[in-house]
Amino acid sequence: MAVLQQTTVDALRRSEAQLSARWLADLEASGATRNLKAEDLHQQASEFLRLLTAVLEKGGTHSITTAEWDETRQFLEKLSHQRALAGQDSQQTAHFIFALKGPLFTLLQHAYAEQPTLLAEQLWEISQLLDTLGMHTIRTFQKSRESVIKRQQEELLELSTPVVKLWDGVLALPMIGTLDSQRTQVVMESLLQRIVDTGSEIAIIDITGVPTVDTLVAQHLLKTVTAIRLMGADCIISGVRPQIAQTIVHLGLDLQGVVTKANLADALALALRRLGLTVSKAAV
Repeated sequence: MAVLQQTTVDALRRSEAQLSARWLADLEASGATRNLKAEDLHQQASEFLRLLTAVLEKGGTHSITTAEWDETRQFLEKLSHQRALAGQDSQQTAHFIFALKGPLFTLLQHAYAEQPTLLAEQLWEISQLLDTLGMHTIRTFQKSRESVIKRQQEELLELSTPVVKLWDGVLALPMIGTLDSQRTQVVMESLLQRIVDTGSEIAIIDITGVPTVDTLVAQHLLKTVTAIRLMGADCIISGVRPQIAQTIVHLGLDLQGVVTKANLADALALALRRLGLTVSKAAV
């Protein structure tokens, strides 16, 4: 396998400033600088060229998994993570590396103007190296993006399952959207923790915002009800619309003695009665 010549490394070291300027111009022309601060991009380009030159001066190999590439990999991983958080796509992120090819190829053409064979060899070597670094950047970006999406999903799950204190000893959990295993687990943990924190005796699960109830949804509800009862509290399910009632009957589902109400107001009234409380209009 061919290796990078010292002439290539020397040309890169001598022309870092010019390379950086042409590189940034190409990035801007391609639209890859969108939503990025010019000073941050300039610093990143200068830092990458410095790291790249330092490794090549030490005779770094194409295997960027070796220790000599650690600092460069860490730089690219940090850059990819920042781009993912900034909302950039993988193409923009990878182009940060690939856009360096044009200016660098032009530099090598001048350095090997009288050595066409060596020029072709060095262009191939530097192209392979930048491709490897670019692919590492893409892989890291995808992992970072997946991490961001997962965290956002978890935050949305928490926001979509608020536990509300309706009265002393009465909690309500309004459900909106479809129930699945992951969401049921979040619901159960949140509700049980609130029962412990408030010492509530009754929990109302309102499914008015649940579009459909099938066997799987019913199983998830029953698991939550069972967990609530194990905590020493009682549970009422409200928001059972006519369509949902018919679906439950047609599916032959057994809610195992769970108390259900048509709406949240009826469920709260029942909860208050169980606590020995009554609500009446104030005398005018």
